[in-house]
Amino acid sequence: MSFISPLFLWYFMPAVLFAVLVCPRSWRNGIIAIASLLFYAIGAGAFTLLLLGCMVVNFAAGMALEPNDWDTRPGRKRGLLIGVIAVDVGVLVIWKYAGFATQQIAAFAHLLGGDFPITHLALPIGISFYTFHHISYVVDIYRGERRALRNPVSFATYIAMFPQLVAGPIVRYREIADQLPQQRSHRLDDIAAGFPRFALGLCKKTIIADTLAPMVDACFATPSNEMTFGVAWLGAVGYTLQLFFDFSGYSDMAIGLGRMLGFRLPENFARPYSSITITEFWRRWHMSLSRWFRDYVYIPLGGNRNGVGKTYRNLCIVFVLTGFWHGANWTYLVWGLFHGALLIIERAFGHDRDPAGQYARIARRVLTLVLVVFGWVIFKSADLPRALAMIGHMLLPDFSGLTDVVETALTNQRLIFLLAALVVFFLPAHPVTGPMLESSRTRQANGLRIGVMTAGLLYAAVLIANGTFSPFLYYQF
Repeated sequence: MSFISPLFLWYFMPAVLFAVLVCPRSWRNGIIAIASLLFYAIGAGAFTLLLLGCMVVNFAAGMALEPNDWDTRPGRKRGLLIGVIAVDVGVLVIWKYAGFATQQIAAFAHLLGGDFPITHLALPIGISFYTFHHISYVVDIYRGERRALRNPVSFATYIAMFPQLVAGPIVRYREIADQLPQQRSHRLDDIAAGFPRFALGLCKKTIIADTLAPMVDACFATPSNEMTFGVAWLGAVGYTLQLFFDFSGYSDMAIGLGRMLGFRLPENFARPYSSITITEFWRRWHMSLSRWFRDYVYIPLGGNRNGVGKTYRNLCIVFVLTGFWHGANWTYLVWGLFHGALLIIERAFGHDRDPAGQYARIARRVLTLVLVVFGWVIFKSADLPRALAMIGHMLLPDFSGLTDVVETALTNQRLIFLLAALVVFFLPAHPVTGPMLESSRTRQANGLRIGVMTAGLLYAAVLIANGTFSPFLYYQF
């Protein structure tokens, strides 16, 4: 089930909010847990059993991992932690990467004149996200940062909470543990604060991201021998905008839904295209993923505490994992290595800090944005030859214009929305629209809130009623 489907918007969401409001507080986690599993089952079917199996393993492990003063064999807990993480990662690897691995083995076997069967497994939706939630849960307990949950309903609420179950944001256990007790307050004020945030995300997705999608797809589907400078740049910039408005729109909807249910979910975006360095970009783009890798991979590897060489090694490891986390394709690995290399270069030459002069800041911001756009070409492309061909055309200006297919896809409506979306490239780093819309009471915030809740929401509802929407891009991860 998608957040932008009529079934969700007009039936599921109102029913859950109504039940949470009118039922006793002690029922709220149970309502959310049952609704979340139903939400997942509608979209994932039998894969719900895989989610439940992982939940049982991690719930039991959490109680066994709690530190205590009378434990004379702490090594056993460490072994248990390694074992349960291995199970979580193993499930993710099997379902997400087995097909890719067998494809590589089969290709190598073919070179040697042999044959090897290729495994084809359907990808369970949300598996990358709930795997990271499980790992966060057991690690935070093992470190003594939070107590294990004794109530399986509260645990199911954390892991399966439908706002963030299938596409984030990634919620570390320490961030939400104090919000899970049944006495959590829930008021109409939460709905009043959360609904405009949800509406903002709905408008981002349906009005901008989905409008740009056909044009972007036409550009990236252009054969290499027909690709032009104009088509390449139109597709690259269009996808840069589409991905931001699609994914940040989902995050706004998830955070707004969480707030309406009485939870404060972590922010996931903070004007990333306003960044002056790649280092800053990763502090502003998919922030929950960056924080997760920092806390559970980068710092345990030593972070930047053991010398320059090991710091660079740790950055490489993190961005290899970041790339492959997004999918089983060489393009994701190269995209991760590309960003990891840029971070290392910035750190090595002292360019990870903002320059002092105004013109230097503008130049660095433009350079950062261009590098990010090149990275998204690699990320979006079906394979590396296509990505390299498109980047090659971006670097070699010509006067061929657009192909007929792309010109047909670039309607007047899409051109208007493309130009409107380009404004995000010129906005200052602060304030961030989502949190401002949710909590600020300034005149600017009130005006934006009224616009989103009237014209924006009405137009989005018309588009949804006409069926002109597509799945969120991050559902595939």
